[in-house]
Amino acid sequence: MTQGPRSGSGRGEPRRSGQPQRGQSGSGKGQGTGRGGPAAAGRSGSAQGRLGAGGASSGAGQKGAGGKGAGAKGAGGKGGAPSGKGPRPYGNERFGRNLGPVKQRPRPAQKPAAAPRGGTSELEGVRLQKVLANAGVASRRVSEEMIAQGRVEVDGAIVTELGLRVDPETVVIHVDGMRIQLNETLKYFVFNKPRGVVSTMEDPEGRPCVSDYLKKKGERLFHVGRLDVNTEGLLLLTNDGELANRLTHPSYEIPKTYLVQVPGPMAQGVGAQMKEGLQLEDGWANVDSFKLVDSTPGKLLVEVVLHSGRNRIVRRLFDAVGHPVKRLVRVQLGPIRLGDQKQGTIRPLGHQEVGHLLAAVGL
Repeated sequence: MTQGPRSGSGRGEPRRSGQPQRGQSGSGKGQGTGRGGPAAAGRSGSAQGRLGAGGASSGAGQKGAGGKGAGAKGAGGKGGAPSGKGPRPYGNERFGRNLGPVKQRPRPAQKPAAAPRGGTSELEGVRLQKVLANAGVASRRVSEEMIAQGRVEVDGAIVTELGLRVDPETVVIHVDGMRIQLNETLKYFVFNKPRGVVSTMEDPEGRPCVSDYLKKKGERLFHVGRLDVNTEGLLLLTNDGELANRLTHPSYEIPKTYLVQVPGPMAQGVGAQMKEGLQLEDGWANVDSFKLVDSTPGKLLVEVVLHSGRNRIVRRLFDAVGHPVKRLVRVQLGPIRLGDQKQGTIRPLGHQEVGHLLAAVGL
């Protein structure tokens, strides 16, 4: 398909209105490579195809997660930890291996870890390297190397000496800035919601809802935020109340990425207008980035990133510029991407995905 000119930087990074706008509609700089966005420009054809087929993807999905270059090959290896840091935590799992370095929000100060104690089996607690190995972070030997390299934090304090014993039920551990979730009762899932499904666990009107797609019907989960009944795509499900509260709280400004199908053609400057802000019935609103992904006669595929969680905000913004939404798919929430996950399916998040998600909200 012929790809039309793009508006916006296409980098998928949140940007508040009022900042200098590079790459506005129709400008030469607006042809950005989209390196930081969830849908690279060279993948617009596949994004359009998936949107049309009902299995929408951002183009930066997990399909290649198990492929070459995703393993932890030690310092400097492809897809591994930053140079000189050795293997990545959870380096052998399938999902989340292409998320890059943890983008960590500042965390509140923790109580300093206790000083390492001498190693007899009679002491309370479990050795730190054993806790990491039991959590699947790495083997015990590799976990010891991570500790010696200063890559492990215990309750906010970096630990470099072996021998520290901790209580896995109360301790907070980070490796390379990524939270290691030791509470096995906390569950995290991604649901690719089809059109026509209500974002609730039960519906008094008998419409299809999220619980209809759960394998364990009695599992106590709740959805993070909402997608309206006609919007498709990524919906997080969890029983972690603290994470859910932070993800939906406006102060954390978690970015959300959507693929939007609208009638074309589109006038020059619409992307810049949506980035600068529009007056809606409940106040000003804007997108953080705007990128034209694909163009065919009478139809446009646009990628927008915004952090607002207001009701039907994407649809209302496009209505305001005269391009009513024909189809809307959320393909990314914070660091979590829908990828090539089939519509109507639910999958658990990988440990790295959970770690990145927790870091994004300062946990």
